[in-house]
Amino acid sequence: MRARFVAGKVFGALGTFVFVLVFNFFLFRVVNDDPTGKLFRGRNLSQAQLDRRRQEFNLDGTKFEQFLAYLKQTVSGNLGDSFLSRRPVTTEIREALWPTIALVGTSTILSMLIGIMLGIAAGWRRRSKVDVGATSFAMFTYSVPDFWLGMVLLAFFAVRWPWFPTGGFEDAGSTATGLSALLDQAHHMALPCITLTLAYIGEYMIVMRSSLLDTVNEDFLQLARAKGLRDVAVRRRHAVPNALLPVVSLSALNFGYVLSGAIAVESIYSWPGIGQATLEAIRGPDFPMLQGLFLLFSASMIIANLAVDLLYGLLDPRVRGR
Repeated sequence: MRARFVAGKVFGALGTFVFVLVFNFFLFRVVNDDPTGKLFRGRNLSQAQLDRRRQEFNLDGTKFEQFLAYLKQTVSGNLGDSFLSRRPVTTEIREALWPTIALVGTSTILSMLIGIMLGIAAGWRRRSKVDVGATSFAMFTYSVPDFWLGMVLLAFFAVRWPWFPTGGFEDAGSTATGLSALLDQAHHMALPCITLTLAYIGEYMIVMRSSLLDTVNEDFLQLARAKGLRDVAVRRRHAVPNALLPVVSLSALNFGYVLSGAIAVESIYSWPGIGQATLEAIRGPDFPMLQGLFLLFSASMIIANLAVDLLYGLLDPRVRGR
């Protein structure tokens, strides 16, 4: 891969991140010029106490002074303190990351694998019963809102038939460690993971099927068949690898969304991840927490887009030659 191509993509990603960094600061100042006034409303605080609160949260001084303090803090890895918990935002985000990576990451991998397999089966046997059934299933799961699907699964498999817990990360007061703790967490994660997996399958299946349909009539496949290769070998060695490029792009972008969590599903199942933390910060409102979360979401998507660009350049020489 050409160094010029890689350098261009990296510098483009850095430029986007700088823009997001500046936009992130001014966005929440435009939403509310004095967040502490709203946060401590009705607490009978004197003006001196309010001024001290503004100083604690770096909200005193001019906007330019606040911006310089914000840049200095962010570059040093300090995202400020939460308005609500008074704990560092980095600590709050770090504690919520593992549950979200476990839940959304697992569901993304499962939906990707299942969706790709369904897309291959449907695209290779166009207009067959397999195609009709798989496409109908994918369209249904793709169109159903994940929060509605979550409530249905919760009502049936946690309330009517209590096979799974109604929510949480682990049993309340649990002192389990090691394998027992992991099994407990997996039991709690089952329903929300199934919900997100079903919600994401359709996207992968539809993209894979469409890409494979564009590939099946290519000349190189006809040549492979003319050489005497069996249908299974043609599909496995030639059709599927060439049809996977759009799915690779979609997968990389979806992995960028992993760190943003799933607000609706995490809220329904009381899952203590990034999505739940975002919802609580919005209700606060907790502006330092929202700033930190927005920066995390943006950075993850910038990295995912950079990964997609580099993958395309690696897999398709025509891209890096432009």
